[in-house]
Amino acid sequence: MRRSCALPRAHPPGLPSTIARAFAVIPLRTFIVEDNPLIYDHLATTLQELAGVEVIGHARDEAHAVQWLRQAQPFELMIVDIYLLSGSGLGVLKAAQDARLSARRVVLTNRATPDIRQRCAQLGADRVFDKSCELEELISYCERIADGSATAPGGLH
Repeated sequence: MRRSCALPRAHPPGLPSTIARAFAVIPLRTFIVEDNPLIYDHLATTLQELAGVEVIGHARDEAHAVQWLRQAQPFELMIVDIYLLSGSGLGVLKAAQDARLSARRVVLTNRATPDIRQRCAQLGADRVFDKSCELEELISYCERIADGSATAPGGLH
């Protein structure tokens, strides 16, 4: 059974604040680029409940995603679909790469072919997940980012 990483863990009273903070899990601030409202709603709800994610932004197309990135508050994770209402998730990845954003970039797509995986890696994606069969892996990856145990960015599997 999974637990929500967003719930703070109890810590002994009287600890210095820096040590006490280590007992609290900070939500993983996340920007999602997904054009399908049903998939977005399900994804956001699932990640918030199971992986300690706080969705702080959402876009349905490339233009709005790029605009959001330019005005964004700091965030740790961006989840991008490749095929969007208009434009492409590849354009969003390129904009994030050009802006040298420090956030991890994850692709969630129905077409996780070797070619797409390679193109995403070239554009700075840390991981590519297939919507049809790798949602558990995405949840696990988000949990590992939140708790600090994820592999270094750039490790595509």
